[in-house]
Amino acid sequence: MPHQKVPSINRTNAKQMRSEPTEEEDILWQSLRGRKLEKLKFKRQVPVGNYIVDFVCMEENLIVEVDGVQHADSSYDKRRDDDLSERGFTILRFWNDEVRNELVMMCDTILAATKRL
Repeated sequence: MPHQKVPSINRTNAKQMRSEPTEEEDILWQSLRGRKLEKLKFKRQVPVGNYIVDFVCMEENLIVEVDGVQHADSSYDKRRDDDLSERGFTILRFWNDEVRNELVMMCDTILAATKRL
């Protein structure tokens, strides 16, 4: 996927979000960072188009989102996912409680999405 120009406000917001992760984002990041998950390179809080995604593995075109209750039945998230899918990404969404209670299952699901399981 060719590099796309990212609005500077998105870069600024992404940098701030990286410095202030939610507890659940931090928990998942500990399992993804440093190629810990099958040598997949993940980045966190990355601008992609007009959005900032929680985690992205560019080599697999995979986005992982960690959602709280504010995302339940969100029409914005649906439009966002549709746009990112059109850009060639697969989007996985997990709830905060899944991060806290089912981290191994989440990692297995991420690996299955990359066909590495």
